[in-house]
Amino acid sequence: MGDAATAARPPPSKSENIFMQIAVHPDGTITRPVVPSVPASPDAEVSSRDVPLDASLGTYIRLYLPNPVDPPPSTKLPIILYFHGGGFVVFSADTVFYHGLLRGHGGGHPGHRRPPSTTSWRRAPLPAAYDDAVAAVLWLRDAAQEDPWIAARGDLCRSFLMGSSSGGNLAFNAAVRTRGVDLSPATVRGVLLHQPYLGGVERTPSEAASEDDFMVPLEANDKLMGLALPVGADRDHEFSNPAKAMAPEALLGLPRCMVSGSDGDPLVDRQRGFAAWLRNGGVEVVARTDGAGFHAAELFVPDKAEELFAAVREFVHSGGEP
Repeated sequence: MGDAATAARPPPSKSENIFMQIAVHPDGTITRPVVPSVPASPDAEVSSRDVPLDASLGTYIRLYLPNPVDPPPSTKLPIILYFHGGGFVVFSADTVFYHGLLRGHGGGHPGHRRPPSTTSWRRAPLPAAYDDAVAAVLWLRDAAQEDPWIAARGDLCRSFLMGSSSGGNLAFNAAVRTRGVDLSPATVRGVLLHQPYLGGVERTPSEAASEDDFMVPLEANDKLMGLALPVGADRDHEFSNPAKAMAPEALLGLPRCMVSGSDGDPLVDRQRGFAAWLRNGGVEVVARTDGAGFHAAELFVPDKAEELFAAVREFVHSGGEP
C-alpha cells in the first residue's frame, strides 16, 4: 500500500470515529469532516490518472496501471471496476486511504497485479450514486476501449465489479441494473462485494452489540443509513435490505459473486444473510465471511489488504476464466 495509506490508523474509540463527526443541521444541510485527498500520479510506481465520467456531475474514474507494466504487452489484464466506501456520505475516489489501497492492488509481485479503477459517485441521498455506478459500468461498453491504457493492457472480456462497504452495495445494485444490458465488447464475469453496507429495521445480533464499535458504531450506522435512504423510507427499503424488499427476479442473470466479511464487523450478520439470499436466488456465491478483522481493516492493516487481494486474485482466476 502507499505510504499515506499505511500511515493511517483506524480510530481507537467511538468518540474519534469519522462518521460520528458528520453533523446534520436543522435545515437539512450536512457538514462532513475533511478527509485528505491525493491527486493522480502518472509517474508513480503504480501510475494513475483521472478520466471524466460525467463532467456535468463532476464524476470521474481513476485508472491505475503498474509502471513498468508486467506481464508482457501480449498479455491482457482483467479489469476491476471498484466502488469505494464511506456510508454513501463521505469519501471519494481520491481519498487518501482508498488511493493507497488501490495503488497497492496494482503493485506488488508482477504475477499478482490486477490493475483496478475506482469510480467517484454523488453522495447521499440515493439513488444518485446508483445512477453513477451504472454510468461507470456503461463506460466499459461505450468508452473504455478508446482509453489508451485499457486498449493496450486491459481485457474487457474479463471485467469485474467490486466494492467495499457502501461501495459493495453500489456494486451489487449496478450489477442488478445492468444484468440484461449488452455491454459488448465488455463482459462482467463476476461481482466482488466486500463487507457490503446493508441494514434492516430489526437489529441483527452483531448490530445490536455495536454501540461502542470503533469503526461502525450503531449511532453512526443509523445516521448514515438515514441520510442515504429516500425521505420517509425505513431500513427495510430495498436500497438497504434487498434480501427483504427486492423482488427475487432481480437476481436472474447475475454473474457469480463473492461476499466477504469479518467476524468483528457489526455488519457481518447482514453479509452472511445476504450471501445466503443470493445463493437461494440461484446466484453462484463464494462466501468468505468468517475471517478475523473489523470493518474496513484493509485500509489500515497491510496484512488485511493482502488477504483481500489474495481473495480477489483467486476469485478472478477461478470459475473457468483464464
